[in-house]
Amino acid sequence: MAVPPERNPPDNMACPMKFLRLPILALALALAAGTVYAFSFSAVGDEPAILYDAPSYNGVKRFIAPAHMPVEVLFSYQDWTKVRDMAGDMAWIESRALGQKHFVMVKTELAQIHASPDAASPVVFRAKRHVILEKQPSAVPGWIGVSHPDGETGFARADEVWGS
Repeated sequence: MAVPPERNPPDNMACPMKFLRLPILALALALAAGTVYAFSFSAVGDEPAILYDAPSYNGVKRFIAPAHMPVEVLFSYQDWTKVRDMAGDMAWIESRALGQKHFVMVKTELAQIHASPDAASPVVFRAKRHVILEKQPSAVPGWIGVSHPDGETGFARADEVWGS
């Protein structure tokens, strides 16, 4: 009498837990790394801040961020936050160096700031690339309420500023 061949499950089914290893490892690493953000924006506080290549004072000082410079928050680790700037460069900043106010930076050569969230409204002022403006409330999609440090306020097209 012939013995039927042994039937083993396919290799990828040998251990159902094998499928869960990678997601569980990724979740564990994310939790161990610190707080994970959904890529929100913040800004440097009222004083310039040093940005480092590592979450430590022993890290290489990469550059000094001016006061109110908007940054994209990637995640936090202990007292440090990893951020990305408008150019896409990533660095670490002390979490306490981030402010509570929200700022945006002009990313076009010259942004026109309008009196109301409408392209047909009068231009209140113009702002050159890299000018930092404080974000103000705006309920109109595609427009960001902004104010200049000199006191002028208006609305910028969302595609002309970074950090919102």
